[in-house]
Amino acid sequence: MAMAHIEVEDVHVRFPVLHTGHRSLKKALVATATGGAIMREANAAPIVHALSGVSVRLEVGDRVGLVGPNGAGKSTLLRVLAGIYEPDDGHVAVDGKIAALLNVNLGFNADLTGRENLRLRGMYMGLKGKEIAALAPEIADFTELGDYLDMPVRTYSSGMQMRLALGMATAVKPDILLMDEWILAGDAHFMEKAKARVAAFVRQARILVLASHSADVIRTWCNKALYLSAGKVQAFGPVEEVLEAYADAARAQSVTRN
Repeated sequence: MAMAHIEVEDVHVRFPVLHTGHRSLKKALVATATGGAIMREANAAPIVHALSGVSVRLEVGDRVGLVGPNGAGKSTLLRVLAGIYEPDDGHVAVDGKIAALLNVNLGFNADLTGRENLRLRGMYMGLKGKEIAALAPEIADFTELGDYLDMPVRTYSSGMQMRLALGMATAVKPDILLMDEWILAGDAHFMEKAKARVAAFVRQARILVLASHSADVIRTWCNKALYLSAGKVQAFGPVEEVLEAYADAARAQSVTRN
């Protein structure tokens, strides 16, 4: 059985806010009041501190839900784990093959058909032609896209693209699955299939990291939770304990505002 782990040590990610006037800066500050902190140094552009000193270790069997307000750093952390963002400071070590479902369009060539995109994705994953061909019927059955698999992806609805993305990403079981909340949105019938497929993946691939605003989704899919706010870890541990800490913070903030 494949082993996997994730080690994040004192990770910082900062984004400069370029071409920002006084009025737009004020708007940005208001919009991110519950999210990443913005700081301005003398004669320099404002800086968004998307992640500040984040440290966490994930082991085999961990299914971790990322919770927190908008702008808390959840999506940034997923992208750091996927290798899309390089930390400005700190260290990230990932042992295991990763499948990242973070953007429904990520990795698609819109002018190619679903089958052609499947072949490209398989080649990117290091599969041989025969291996890709062997996987194609199962993916076609799972996605229920039928003849649309022979049409350009640009003709697909967002839901159809989501089906193809999930089918391709989970056809070959990686060790670690990174998911943003969008993947759980869709018609009830297909979501039941998707949940069963991802559940089977989690049992085999060992680690899940899922960002979601839904406490019910976190309770259903995860055995641990990580609460982020303003780019910092506020709590990490059993799901109910972390959700309670998040709810307490939200209530306290509401009282302060009122």
